Amino acid sequence: MTKSTVRKVCGIVLALLFLLLNYSPYVQGIKRLPKQLHIFLGDTKTIEFHLPLPIKIEGDNINVLKFNGNSLKDQYIYELGESLFIEPINQGDVSLDFKLFGLIPIKRMQVKVDPPKKLYPGGSCIGVSLYTKGALLVGISEVYDKEGVGHNPALDAGLRPGDIIDKVNGIQVKNAQHLSDLVNIAKQQGLELEIIRGNHIFKTIIVPIEDYHDGKYRLGIWVRDSTAGVGTLTFYDAEKNNFGSLGHAITDVDTGTLLSIKNGEIMESKIIDIKQGEKGNPGELKAAFTNKQKVIGDILKNTHFGIYGKMNKDFDPSVLGEPIPICYQHDVKLGPAKILSTIDEEGIKEFDVEIQKINYQDRASAKGMVIEIKDPLLLERTGGIVQGMSGSPIIQDGKLVGAITHVFVNDPKKGYGIFIEWMLDEANKIIDQNN
Repeated sequence: MTKSTVRKVCGIVLALLFLLLNYSPYVQGIKRLPKQLHIFLGDTKTIEFHLPLPIKIEGDNINVLKFNGNSLKDQYIYELGESLFIEPINQGDVSLDFKLFGLIPIKRMQVKVDPPKKLYPGGSCIGVSLYTKGALLVGISEVYDKEGVGHNPALDAGLRPGDIIDKVNGIQVKNAQHLSDLVNIAKQQGLELEIIRGNHIFKTIIVPIEDYHDGKYRLGIWVRDSTAGVGTLTFYDAEKNNFGSLGHAITDVDTGTLLSIKNGEIMESKIIDIKQGEKGNPGELKAAFTNKQKVIGDILKNTHFGIYGKMNKDFDPSVLGEPIPICYQHDVKLGPAKILSTIDEEGIKEFDVEIQKINYQDRASAKGMVIEIKDPLLLERTGGIVQGMSGSPIIQDGKLVGAITHVFVNDPKKGYGIFIEWMLDEANKIIDQNN
């Protein structure tokens, strides 16, 4: 056999060995480990590999963690037929590389060690008032001039529902009435509009048309500058005086667009009726709140993962009970849990649920868990998850793990939940931006 043939055979054998190892259930089990792992100081994390092979662990911040009681400085080769106990010893971040036989990279994991965190769980029904930035375009129509000729200035200018009219001739639009005033001051002159469409900003020219009905100048658009609704408070962070609620975005009812808000408020509200949920027809908590209701917080931002803001200085967190620890997603378990919600004048109550599915995630999503309502009283009163319960805290083993976000339209007993870590991340980012 020639040297060339030997090399080819050795190469094939090594390639086959690599494939067998790389795609074996043992190695695949390691690859399914999370890319990111959060641990609190004082906690431990156990990882089961069940791999009868040695593995080398390398890290860039070896003073943050211990493995089976040793730092990476003292030991970095482990036999993975046994459990690996990860113990945080200092706050910080570390990037870990797992290498089979110390040579073949099979996993990189980012580990973040934080001090223990407690939040006040919510559960109270709140009224939500939002005021949009500029004027939200929700519809387009024709305008007829004095000769009865139809014009469509909005379409000609390239506008479409969901656009936000932010500025007119460089002037910030305060609300819908202000937009109308600016149009009628300019009359038939062309206007430069600054438009926000999703994450993009552009300018366009539009020419108002004098309406034959009343002589006012119009753009052929329907706009909205505010909205209101009902939701559930998820948490209050006394350390930073911020709150999170809903777990999902508030969108415009006509366009489905996420509302870009100027400001808003949350306030106390009172449940006045319940529309039961049924297959194909989601239910609803009906609540009353007016300007006379007590405002308890200011909304700073509406995001895809809820609304967030600052509580007023006179807010009394004792109405929410005692603060409890939070739980990161990789410590959430399938099985029994509780939710906190308000369905009548008796205030916040605890109801039995079951976590039936966990979608471990590397980035934020409002659909991290599947929850089923098990509580007989809640099923009797609401039929399951109804509109207005979004934001209801999910509690497991005395820890805050997330919040209800959506209901399954064809099975109102079930719905989705978001992990609390994503909501807390959003809240912290928003507070940092506004400080």
